[in-house]
Amino acid sequence: MFHISIIESIHPKALEYIDQHPEFSYEVIEDIDEKNLQTKLKDTDAIAIVTSKLSAKILENCKKLKIVSRHGVGFDNVDLDTLNKKNIPLTITIKANALTVAEHVFAMMFYFNKNLYAFDKSVRENKWDKLKKIDNNIIAINSELYNKSIFIIGFGRIGKELSIRCQAFKMDILIFDPFVNDEDVAKYKVKKINNIDEGLSIADYVSVHVPLTNETQNLININNLKKMKSNAFIINTSRGGIINETDLNFVLKEKIIAGAGLDVLSDEPPKSDNPLIKNPKVIFSPHIASHTKECWERHGKETVQNIFDFFDKSLDKKAIVNRAKIEL
Repeated sequence: MFHISIIESIHPKALEYIDQHPEFSYEVIEDIDEKNLQTKLKDTDAIAIVTSKLSAKILENCKKLKIVSRHGVGFDNVDLDTLNKKNIPLTITIKANALTVAEHVFAMMFYFNKNLYAFDKSVRENKWDKLKKIDNNIIAINSELYNKSIFIIGFGRIGKELSIRCQAFKMDILIFDPFVNDEDVAKYKVKKINNIDEGLSIADYVSVHVPLTNETQNLININNLKKMKSNAFIINTSRGGIINETDLNFVLKEKIIAGAGLDVLSDEPPKSDNPLIKNPKVIFSPHIASHTKECWERHGKETVQNIFDFFDKSLDKKAIVNRAKIEL
């Protein structure tokens, strides 16, 4: 029998799925203190992990560990170097969340271009015409997504799902991804941009979909933010740290760009002195772009399925983050 240690709770149906496989046992660990995890994980065969840290110290103490399965697609909470050294695969849920995050990007775009919060507030405050007229002259503060351009940075699973939805709104879709092939460019009817600065200077909306690595840290900074249009918006549902937050706050305050939608931040939860928190041109969500009822269930089942497939020797290698660094 193989034992699975589940760090933080996952969907109940994922646990039911394990129960249907008598060759596996499991324990859900809610106490994520490093010392507790060192003790609890010492003899486990597999780890399913949500967002808590899996440090080198914890992993070094795992004597029987054979696989780590991440509940999600980001993996900066797991010490990958240690896993590589121990020849242990790290998997992610490559199918679960793409359409959910793409929808969240649209929710943020609609927030900006339809001003729903402001209109709702004006009605509740009995100011029916406040946002429709100035000195009896009719005004329009809303805009359409139709015929607008979106620049998608990172054209993986989420970027592709986002582009499909943008096609339905007849948007002009630009992408930046050094690894995208010509077949996908043609299939998804997008235009590949080879320089981030060029894409930022053209787009009405920018959506970030790359992992946080040494190469992508501060990828979006003062130098290229200044190239954006004054009526443009930038949205990040990927990882905090990819957009330099100090630089972002500056360009918003100076009216260099129009607004930002952030599902992720460098510090989560944010520190009280983070200036973006008080910036009215930013809308936030607490790293929940993939947290729908449907996606949460898919994440849980796929996290568990990756473990089953590993022991069954049928694991999709595309789900293995470090497949180039270990011997399978």
